[in-house]
Amino acid sequence: MTVRVRVTLAAVLVVGLALVAGALVLVALLSSALTDQVCANARERAAQLASSLPGTRVSTPGELVQLVDASGKVIDAAPDVRRYADPGARCVKAEPAGYNEDFLFAAAIAQQPGGAQVIVGRPLVDVLDSTRFVTRVLLVGMPLILLVVGGVAWTVTGRTLAPVTAIRREVDEISAAELHRRVPTVHDRDEIGRLAATMNRMLDRLEQAQDSQRRFVSDASHELRSPIASIRQHVEVALTHPDRSSLQELAGTVQAENLRMQRLVDDLLLLARADEQDLHLPKLPVDLDDLVFDQAHRLRTATNFEIDTSAVSAGRVLGDDTSLRRMLHNLTENASRYADKRIALTLGESNGEVVLTVADDGPGIPSADRERIFERFVRLATARGREDGGSGLGLAIVAEIVKAHGGRVEVAGNGAAALDGAVIEIRLPASDA
Repeated sequence: MTVRVRVTLAAVLVVGLALVAGALVLVALLSSALTDQVCANARERAAQLASSLPGTRVSTPGELVQLVDASGKVIDAAPDVRRYADPGARCVKAEPAGYNEDFLFAAAIAQQPGGAQVIVGRPLVDVLDSTRFVTRVLLVGMPLILLVVGGVAWTVTGRTLAPVTAIRREVDEISAAELHRRVPTVHDRDEIGRLAATMNRMLDRLEQAQDSQRRFVSDASHELRSPIASIRQHVEVALTHPDRSSLQELAGTVQAENLRMQRLVDDLLLLARADEQDLHLPKLPVDLDDLVFDQAHRLRTATNFEIDTSAVSAGRVLGDDTSLRRMLHNLTENASRYADKRIALTLGESNGEVVLTVADDGPGIPSADRERIFERFVRLATARGREDGGSGLGLAIVAEIVKAHGGRVEVAGNGAAALDGAVIEIRLPASDA
């Protein structure tokens, strides 16, 4: 059963119950009011006749009159007639003998000696006719009202749900190849308009995710193609010209390219886990200053750069030791790739945060690219002035690791650490342990 049918039936049912209840109350109130009026008229007539005694009172077709003495004997013109009723101080409904309809009787006490009682009865046929007429009108009118209510509910519900139908049809036609399409928007202030806006925002996110995925797959394929092509080239040369390449040289080349592919695959897997919100890291106390000194020692051993760690102080965070080492490794590798002579590492605590900076004296990062460098497969080779730009995943992994630790990373600006190159600043929540 559709929403339109359910709403229409609910509207008809509710209005129908309300109309039936109202009709019953209306008929009851009308009958009570008319009966009270007949009672008042009967009392008034009885009082009038009681005040005009002595004399004989005769009943008319629209009125029954009796005169009864204190003992209850009828003393009117026809003393053999039975007493109609004994109303007392109230009006009493009764059907007199010889009549096929109800009368409402009222009584009044005469002022003459003996306390004779005048009883006057008025027919209730007008009350019954009026209530029957109103009942017939309601029985005819209520179905018409319900028909109008059902038609209005059906029409209004149909017009209200028409945008929902249009949205459903449009979404049903949108495929993975047509994520650029959007659902029609109507009034932005009602629920349906907000639903359409929400659907369009969802389609925007899906389109962006698909574009990002396509770029990711394309870039990953390109990155993997390079080591595979290199291995294939050296193998073909070795097969074609065995005298130009030794087995040791071929094995070294294959091993290097294999390690390159392994690092790339590991990076891609880590980023895929981050995309799936599955990058759950243990929260253990880690002395970040120890990791910084380890990376500084590695750089001094592997490079000829001057490594400045004079501004490194204690800094403890809650996180994963392996991931934080990888973060520092990527940062220092990035700095060593573009530095000229010096790399400066600083660490300290400020306002409940551990602040880490990695600076180099290289060409720096243009202002327009300071947000973009944390995207995947982004290289700034022209700006940084080096041929080997890496895979373009290092800083993207840094951003994901920092995010998983509840921190933030940004480019602090060129020359912010007394060096002319780039300065990358990371802020992580400090550990209380």
